[in-house]
Amino acid sequence: MTSRWIVIKVFLAFLFIFCFSVLPAQDRDSLPQQRAVDTVSIDTTIVSTVVIRRVQKKMDFVPRSVELMNPVISFRQTKALEDEPNRFRVPSFWTNVNKLGINFSEVAFVNWNAGGNNSASALGNARFERNYKFRYTRWDNYMDLRYGLNLQEGQKLRKTDDAIRLSSTFGFQRDTISNWYYSAKANFNTQFSNGYKYPDRETPISRFMSPGYSFLGAGISYITKDQKLNLYLSPITQKSTYVLDEDLANKGAFGVQRAILDVNGNVIVPGEKVFLEFGILVTNTWETEIYNNVLLNHRLSLYTDYLRGFGNIDVDWELNIDLKVNKYMITTIGTHIVFDDNVLFNEEVNAQGVVVNPGKTRVQFKQLLGVGVSYAF
Repeated sequence: MTSRWIVIKVFLAFLFIFCFSVLPAQDRDSLPQQRAVDTVSIDTTIVSTVVIRRVQKKMDFVPRSVELMNPVISFRQTKALEDEPNRFRVPSFWTNVNKLGINFSEVAFVNWNAGGNNSASALGNARFERNYKFRYTRWDNYMDLRYGLNLQEGQKLRKTDDAIRLSSTFGFQRDTISNWYYSAKANFNTQFSNGYKYPDRETPISRFMSPGYSFLGAGISYITKDQKLNLYLSPITQKSTYVLDEDLANKGAFGVQRAILDVNGNVIVPGEKVFLEFGILVTNTWETEIYNNVLLNHRLSLYTDYLRGFGNIDVDWELNIDLKVNKYMITTIGTHIVFDDNVLFNEEVNAQGVVVNPGKTRVQFKQLLGVGVSYAF
């Protein structure tokens, strides 16, 4: 019994060894076993798919209805900009106006049966503005200069226009919606050279700072957003009239106190050179385009004194119409009316220098028509 079991155990062991030896290698690898640590890493990638692209055939026939668009860039039809591109500029609260102009008029005769004298005249003008505006505060400044000459056959050179105008206005408003400002204003007016009552060229009737006018006061202003309309009302304004020329001051020109003379006409007390007034000032400027390229400029100044002759109003009114031909050519039609109660005409003086008739106040009128050139920069 014991030998039989021994034979059976030997047979089973032999059978197990035989079965293990005949198993496939794949099955043996799938059995769990301890593997050694790899010392070399694998860096090879096996590509199992290969893509083969076919070459596209050319088109042998193109139908007439088909248009092939080639991406070609051409500058033959490219035009340059007429206006320069706007460059970025740092915002400023100042606006500037610079204008220079000159007007000409001329007439010439050659064997003209109706007669006439050859003449030529020129009038130069310049205007500069520097205006500041920020929130509730504004400050407007301008300077206006004019000078004109006329040359006529058989006569010497004569002056036709002469003016220096300076103005400065400071305003403050309570809000940015309203157009009303609390304002303080300063004006100054005079001329460049001597003025004569032609043909007399020996005795000047006016000089530089003879007269000279200055206005200083405070009030309210109404100024539109585009600054085309400006109305200034001042119930407290001091007007100063300067006559720095001694001869004109002794004559009491332009309202100053004249000199006191003796019987022989000698000066005992020289005339005063400054005449002060205190009153009401109203000024108005307006600029508008009536028609296309037709511009109207209006400037009015009214003043009356509280102490001497209240109600006698000094008027200075200027109205110009500019017809713009092109960017540089311009035709100007203008009028200027002045009435000053202190300016007297046709004064009569006797041989001893005593004034017999002080003269009368008259309306001063000037009219202008000219074609000229204007340049703004």
